[in-house]
Amino acid sequence: MKTIWYWFYNLTFIPFAKGFLFFAQLFHPKIKIGLKGRRKLFENLIIDLAGVDRKKKMVWFHSASMGEFEQAKPIIERIKTEKDVNIIVTFFSPSGYTNSLKYPFADVITYFPFDTALAAKRFLNLVRPNLAIFMRYDIWPNMIWQLEQKSIPCMIVDATMRKKTPRKWAVAKSFHKSLFSCFTKILTVSENDSENFGEFGLDKNKITAVGDTRFDRVYQKSLDAKQKKLFREDFFKDKKVFVLGSSWESDEEVLLPALQKVMKNDERVITIIVPHEPTVLHVEYLENQLHGKYETIRFSLLNNYKGERIIIIDSIGVLLTLYYYAHIAYVGGSFKQGIHNVLEPAVYGIPVVFGPKHENSQEALVMVKNGGGITIKNKKEAYRVLRTLFSNQNLRAEKGQICAEYVKANIGATQKILQEIYRIL
Repeated sequence: MKTIWYWFYNLTFIPFAKGFLFFAQLFHPKIKIGLKGRRKLFENLIIDLAGVDRKKKMVWFHSASMGEFEQAKPIIERIKTEKDVNIIVTFFSPSGYTNSLKYPFADVITYFPFDTALAAKRFLNLVRPNLAIFMRYDIWPNMIWQLEQKSIPCMIVDATMRKKTPRKWAVAKSFHKSLFSCFTKILTVSENDSENFGEFGLDKNKITAVGDTRFDRVYQKSLDAKQKKLFREDFFKDKKVFVLGSSWESDEEVLLPALQKVMKNDERVITIIVPHEPTVLHVEYLENQLHGKYETIRFSLLNNYKGERIIIIDSIGVLLTLYYYAHIAYVGGSFKQGIHNVLEPAVYGIPVVFGPKHENSQEALVMVKNGGGITIKNKKEAYRVLRTLFSNQNLRAEKGQICAEYVKANIGATQKILQEIYRIL
């Protein structure tokens, strides 16, 4: 069946994908950036590899984008500390690639090539990895088939598989079995995921539940964050801090009216808004929305702070540290397409609030079930929940403790993954 799927994929999907990307770049800037960045992929890769000690083993990590790469970092950093190996990191998305170019633990950082058979073969001939590790779900057929053909071990790490997924439908199931059977190991985040992978008829010895490195990553980053001083020591003295994290306009439309009422009733409440995309236009939009209601100040102008009760973050890379100062956090995306990372605030032991679209996050579902996470569906619920949490310190502490214990109980996946990696290396 692999041969049939190989020809089907290369004679139907690949030509269609090339045509789609050619036209899509006219309307989607990110696609255009990705295409442009790959034009000299192999020429640049040859130059980058020239400076690598080829006597060392090469471990290749692939991530779709930044979120998946964050999950890879605990593993990469432990390997570089414990083993004398080379690390090459690839990305599918331009955002992951451009934001990680200065990552100090990688010897080579590049785009993942277009998934043609020729490009996959050329990439592997140049890199010559001793082990390929794919984070979560971003696997590409030609590359996987080439890895198997060259007898290069490959793994999926932090793998998830829903019970009811289109990948299990009749024809799709056969196709995905042809891919998953090529992997040396599939390391899942839970026993349920392992069972769901097992339904593809795979060798059970290939599938092992080890946990999720996101817990390890947020825990380590929280320890680092405590050492950073974004605000002076007494900045929030006697204040109750609310962080509106990774917010989209759809989140802000619900939360800002509720927050204004809460802040009117409790003068100790101060809000930090962290837009998902802190562009100049979006920051100005927020300032216009709040004009005449509460004084705002941009984070970049904090030296001019005069007691403003709303701080708008106009930079990136500080959200996890900001959660350290929060008494309550809201995680955005949950009124739009899907929630962002709920573990980042949970690790600090604070209640985590989010909207109705959080089914994409197993962690959010568990936190709601445990009582540490709280779902809101509209402005009225947002006001009621925030007013209750801000006025009841014991309730805040109780729900925050549930969140903290949930994170700590799931730390340790990195060590289990390393054990599987070292068996191969």
